[in-house]
Amino acid sequence: MQPAVPANDRTTLFGVLGIIGAFCCWPVGVVFSILAYTESRKYGKPPTLAYIAFAVLVVGLIVNIFSWVWYARR
Repeated sequence: MQPAVPANDRTTLFGVLGIIGAFCCWPVGVVFSILAYTESRKYGKPPTLAYIAFAVLVVGLIVNIFSWVWYARR
């Protein structure tokens, strides 16, 4: 397997945008996390940034669910 051309590899860009999007606007974070994951699989790179973005999204979802439950009980 030959190494990929670096100019066409956007794995890091999509991963960073996925993490930033996970903090700012979760739909953007989901889209860029999926893009980072698929690009990393395509070019044989580790999908670490995609996993971090997915983790931030899950933690944000859990925090939101608990905050809705807590405010509904008040």
